[in-house]
Amino acid sequence: MKHFTPGIHHDATGVRFSVVSHHATALWLCLFDESGNKETKRFEMERVPGGQFSIHVKGLKPGQKYGYRADGAWEPWAGHRFDISKLLVDPYAPQIDRPFQWHPDLAAKGVDTRAFAPKSVLQQPEHPKHRAPFSPTPGGLTYEVPVKAFTKQNPDIPEKLRGTLAAIAHPAAIAHFKKLGVAAVELMPVNAWIDERHLAPHGLANAWGYNPVSFMALDPRLAPNGVSDLRLVADALHKEGIALILDVVMNHTGESDVYGPVLSFRGLDNALYYRHHQDEPGALINDAGTGNTFAVDRAPVRDLVIHSLRHLVLHGGVDGFRFDLATVLGRTARGFSPHAPLFEAIRHDPVLGAATLIAEPWDTGPGGYQLGQFPPQFSEWNDRYRDDVRRFWRGDPHTLGALATRLAGSSDYFGKWPSSSRSVNFLAAHDGLTLHDVTAYKRKHNLGNGENDHDGHGENFSWNHGSEGETPAPAIRAARLADVKAMLILLFVSRGTPLLTAGDEFGRTQKGNNNAYAQDNKITWLDWPGRDVELEKFTASLSALRSNHPALCSLALLSGESKDGAVSPDVFWFRADGNEMQNTDWENPENRFLGLILSTGGKAKEKTDTVAIVINRNEGRVVTKLPAPPKGRKWQMATSSQAIVKTADGYDLRAHSVAVFIPVSGRTNA
Repeated sequence: MKHFTPGIHHDATGVRFSVVSHHATALWLCLFDESGNKETKRFEMERVPGGQFSIHVKGLKPGQKYGYRADGAWEPWAGHRFDISKLLVDPYAPQIDRPFQWHPDLAAKGVDTRAFAPKSVLQQPEHPKHRAPFSPTPGGLTYEVPVKAFTKQNPDIPEKLRGTLAAIAHPAAIAHFKKLGVAAVELMPVNAWIDERHLAPHGLANAWGYNPVSFMALDPRLAPNGVSDLRLVADALHKEGIALILDVVMNHTGESDVYGPVLSFRGLDNALYYRHHQDEPGALINDAGTGNTFAVDRAPVRDLVIHSLRHLVLHGGVDGFRFDLATVLGRTARGFSPHAPLFEAIRHDPVLGAATLIAEPWDTGPGGYQLGQFPPQFSEWNDRYRDDVRRFWRGDPHTLGALATRLAGSSDYFGKWPSSSRSVNFLAAHDGLTLHDVTAYKRKHNLGNGENDHDGHGENFSWNHGSEGETPAPAIRAARLADVKAMLILLFVSRGTPLLTAGDEFGRTQKGNNNAYAQDNKITWLDWPGRDVELEKFTASLSALRSNHPALCSLALLSGESKDGAVSPDVFWFRADGNEMQNTDWENPENRFLGLILSTGGKAKEKTDTVAIVINRNEGRVVTKLPAPPKGRKWQMATSSQAIVKTADGYDLRAHSVAVFIPVSGRTNA
């Protein structure tokens, strides 16, 4: 009997539907009317080789709505949860007709769900030509964007577009990206998701989208026109030289734990698509911390993931992916491996092999923290950067060396590839306190999430300047702003790829909520009218400074050595007196001053780019002397977090300040 590739395949007479289920005893294709509410026909599918069910139906047109029903054993102790009453979304459907919405019947055995389940939608067949993904500028700014929160309150975007993907393609959004010098927009998840079942009773809704059901279909609330809305965004960004990266969640689904809804994979073949404990086949492995873990090490599941990623590139115009909880994707029966089947499949795929790949290098399972262990084609989110910069700027002792390591590209994690740091550096992200809140809240404030403040990280390495939360006190507000500016400078002068979450450039706050996934409201919606425009301009100037100086935007790990015949080392670390740092300076637990000169080196006749940075985290002022600038040049301040005074002895740095200097033509005066 002929083998069919899973998915939807059009031919001259009709459409072939094929889906993988190793353990179902029967499977049906159900067709619905235009409204999606009335089932009009039901066809029993044929079992074919490869653990599939398949059927060819003549005369179907684009827009046809359909779903699957699967029958088989109800043996929860063995991992089988077949229930013919459940209407199932096709994992290969590129579009659904309505959002997923939680209803108790979705998890109740024997209760028909056609009234609640989204219907898969047949689309016009397209055969896009493959193009090479648009590569972001190496070392350029990546900008993390939640689609709805970014656009919902932007008065420069038409109200009818706000909250949708189309709003990201609007000139007002594009103008903001260009103002910040964004190299790549990283959209938070846009695939169709379902709210966690505990949210509705609290009047809450998922604001982030990290609870997907479909890996191909986009959420109709964000993309009412399906993948063409994503292509609209890609085209608008590419026109301005900006890459599009999509945050994808392929480590779990919104079907949750054993008490969760039956929406797609669980009904098709729970034992196949999810990982279960070997000695307890009915118990789901929960390495993602959400109730289930997708079994991407199995060939049919892996093939679905690859097919979905290719679809988003070929049809959506996506240039790369950020993989949520990516350690799951590298797990096998023996644990995590950088050579896991999915990673190898991506590497060898002609479409995906050239895409930008970013890993969130951890999950909640055993041995889940894998920073620096992913294949070399992956960059990795570096939470050690976030924590070490925060700890140093909070004033923790013994943190100077850690700060220097992060500024230099985190060789302790990425040193096996010395030619290029694969670190994605960030100070704050969607998960955790905002950058502003790091300086304004000493503890989390998550009562609004309905979990009695038990959710979210307890340690955020944050501080509040003596007053918890917002305050009218001018001195405290000024100190917080100075801290934010200082950390932003550190981000933009660090080796690696800088990541900024939308709104942190102008002081967004979540009122101390460090797990705002359930706050689809003004807690997470960016306050465009109330933003700090001056801080926004300051951030944009840092991005421009970085992009204009190869010594800042290079991805090469700093070593302190002169390489390849260079006339100067790539970094020179110095004390406040301008002399080189000594071991005693590095080992002093109370030392909170650090200077560094970054240089592209350059051979004798080559142009060299040089930048000096001074960091004073002391509680008092420090007068610093800069080492001599390049011959025939003088130092000129390019930016600073606070006002800097030039004195006869050097530069008078205020407490808690950072400054950057560049050499300009003129007599040496350092």
